[in-house]
Order: sequence, then structure tokens, then C-alpha cells
Amino acid sequence: MYDVVIIGAGVSGAASARELSKYKLKVCVVEKEEDVCCGTSKANSAIAHAGFDAESGSLMAKLNVEGSQMMEGLSKELDFPYKKNGSLVVCLREEEIPNLEELYERGVKNGVKDLRIINRKELEELEPNIADEAVAALYAPTGGIVCPFGMNIAFAENAACNGVEFKFDTEVTGFERNGDLWTVKTSQGDIETRYVVNAAGVYADQFHNMVSEKKLHITPRRGDYCLLDRSTEGFVTHTIFQLPGKYGKGVLVTPTVHGNTLVGPTAIDIEDREGTNTTQAGIDELIGKAGTTVKGLPIRQVITSFAGLRAHEDGHEFCIGELEDAKGFIDCAGIESPGLTSAPAIGKMVAEIVKDLAGAEENPDFVAERKGILDPKALSNEERAKLIQENPAYGNIICRCEMITEGEIIDAINRPLGAKSLDGVKRRTRAGMGRCQAGFCSPRTIEILARERGVDPSEITKSGGNSKIIVGINKDRI
Repeated sequence: MYDVVIIGAGVSGAASARELSKYKLKVCVVEKEEDVCCGTSKANSAIAHAGFDAESGSLMAKLNVEGSQMMEGLSKELDFPYKKNGSLVVCLREEEIPNLEELYERGVKNGVKDLRIINRKELEELEPNIADEAVAALYAPTGGIVCPFGMNIAFAENAACNGVEFKFDTEVTGFERNGDLWTVKTSQGDIETRYVVNAAGVYADQFHNMVSEKKLHITPRRGDYCLLDRSTEGFVTHTIFQLPGKYGKGVLVTPTVHGNTLVGPTAIDIEDREGTNTTQAGIDELIGKAGTTVKGLPIRQVITSFAGLRAHEDGHEFCIGELEDAKGFIDCAGIESPGLTSAPAIGKMVAEIVKDLAGAEENPDFVAERKGILDPKALSNEERAKLIQENPAYGNIICRCEMITEGEIIDAINRPLGAKSLDGVKRRTRAGMGRCQAGFCSPRTIEILARERGVDPSEITKSGGNSKIIVGINKDRI
């Protein structure tokens, strides 16, 4: 029996869980995948948007700006990578400058600070590789970049340390209303709760429509991306957008907090809610549009391509609140871009709704801080030598591309909500995210996972479920 059950362990669900752990409530997060951050939250642009794009007066605009303003403080409190690198919306034609000015006015109205329109000369000073056709840009110094995995995992770990339970490999199949209680039916049995928070991403409309006569419709919108090698670091230093169109802010070029360059996304509406496969057409479109705002894009340095799905609600608005005809059922739906940026504010809003409904008291034992995985590369030579002397695992390099040690992988596995799969280790440590894309480090990471979890290596998966990597042995074991 719980006070709150949250459906979905993506960034919105995890942020809500963390905020709810500030109150005396028994909270559970149910997730159909084997880990947190397995849906939209792991495949996106990793941008902390300043807040100039969303329609003024919308919930999306309000929470975007609030989340952007919370991001830097949270990154320090919860120890996840974030950088305020600033963003540029590039105008390529003189006749489109009025559109840029309209975007500026909207940003000012939304409460974005320090916005200004800059000319070609200043733009070129900020970004030497800007396209020759660029005539002006909207400059937002408050724009930033973040590690989406690190942020999602940080929220979830902190929530778990403050008493929130997480149930993985648990798929929600339906609901029953019994007086003041909800029965959440799952693949692992029924769960009773006073309140349900529906943070199920592209599936949120399906759960909403199970309990409400006022229907919701979400379209999965696929976005293809290309990730460039860290040798391209410095090609751009700001996040460079195109002027927004019908499907959003177009193909962007941005640095990542880890030194790569990211290009994307496309915007293709599909029906398959698991359709995260890249396509030749999508990548061709991406590459064709990528060089619009910059020149000399080193696209041949691509080390991987991937696709993510955005939960596009028909009204292009966040849907957050208790349902009128399903009391105790709180939607957190339609969370597309700028959902990642808005997540801290979304979590706060959801917690406020539940707190008011439940009359919950504050949790005096709430611990706000969380320490992330130790990065030996951030230490001085003397500090690193001392660390290795105390724990030799930090001197054993497993991932040569990213220089990730055995000590970091062990930490990732044994933390709260620790990694159980190769992708779980990758998202927590970056082992396997480098140029060879896990070609060399996977066998050793599998060995470490199996040893630390006390299972046979054949049980280790890439990403949970049936994604097993070892299917048999071809030599006798000694």
C-alpha cells in the first residue's frame, strides 16, 4: 500500500519522485524497463533551453524558464554535469530578421534574462565556423547543456536514498478504482495506492484514456541524431539552432558536456511507440540540413547515430494536473522538448499537487545532496596516485576510449539503483560511449558485472529483457 505510485522512471518521473520524497509519503516508481532513463530521457538533444521558444503564457513556457533557472543549483546539489554555454538562433536571410525579433520578444515575455540580437560580426566572433550566409542571431547566454543520463540518474538515486521504492521490469496493464484507492495492475502483480502519477512518456495517453472520458492523444515524434568524436571538441562552443519551424527548432549543432559534438534531430511523426530505429532517409535528411548554420561540419567524425521519441501532444502543451473525472490520478503527459530542461520544475509542480491533495507534511529527514561516481581524471596526479594505492581498481583502465576504470564501473554497479546491464554501466560511467562504441571494453565490463552481481556472464544483457550478449561457450571452462 502506497501513498503515491509514479508510472515511469524517466526524467519527469524521477524528478517527481525526488520532490515527493521531501514529504512524509510512501512513494513507489514502477518502470517497465530494467533501469531508469530508458526512454525519451536517454535519447535527446541534452539541451537546457533558455525558454524563448515556447508560446508565451503556456505551461511549457513557464516550466521551461523555471527549470532553466533551477538547473545550475541542482547540478551542484546532485553532482551531475551541466554547463551554461549559451545558445544562438541563427538567421540566414535578411527578410527573416522580423521572425528573429518576434522570438526575442517572446523570450522577454517568458522571462528569459539577458536575451539580445547580435549582428554578423559579433556572431562570427562567438562562432568562427558559423555559415557564411548567417546575417544575425538571437543570443541567449542562459542556455546550457547537460548530461541527460546523469541528471535522470541523480534524481532517481537521491529519491531512492530518501526512501522512494523502485520496481523495474514492471509493466502497468490497467487500473481499478476502489473508493479512495487506486489498484494499479502490473505484470508483477497489483499495487494499491492513494494517488497515481502518470509520467509514462509516449504511453501516457494510453494510461490517461484508461481512466478518463476526456481523451488525450500523443504522437511519437522520432528524432535522428549523429554523435561526433571528441576530436571535434571546440568546433562550436554554443548551441546553434535554426529559426524554429512547424516541427520545432530544426537541426541543431551543439557541444556536449563531455566534449563531443551532437547534430540533430529530425522530426518524423510515426505510429510505433518503440520506433527508435534510425533510417537511411532520416540520417540523409539530418546530414543534408546539418551544414545549414555552420561551415565545414566534420560529419565524417560520426562515431554513432541514434534516434529518440518525443511525446508530442496534439495541443503541443504539457498536460500536468489531477484529472477531473478520475480523482487521485495526476497526469504528467505530453512532456516533449523542452521537457528535459523543465523536469526540475515539473517535479516540483507534481509534488505540490500531491502534497495539497494528501495534506502531506514535510519530511524532516530529507537529504538534498547526492555525490556522483568518482572521476579519477578530475583528480591531480598526486590525488590519483593515492587513490590507486588505496584501491588498485582505479588504476585498471577498462574503457580505453573514455579512460574509464574498473573502480568507476564497480561503483556504478553497487550504488543505489546500480547498473545491471552494459547500457546501465554506459549511462553511469561512459564506458562504451567512445570512438569504438564498446568494441573493446564490453567483454571486461560483462566480467565485472557478473562478478559484482554474483551471476553467470551469460545472464548479463545489453539493456535488460532478452538482449543477452553471450549465447553459449565455444571452449571448455577451466
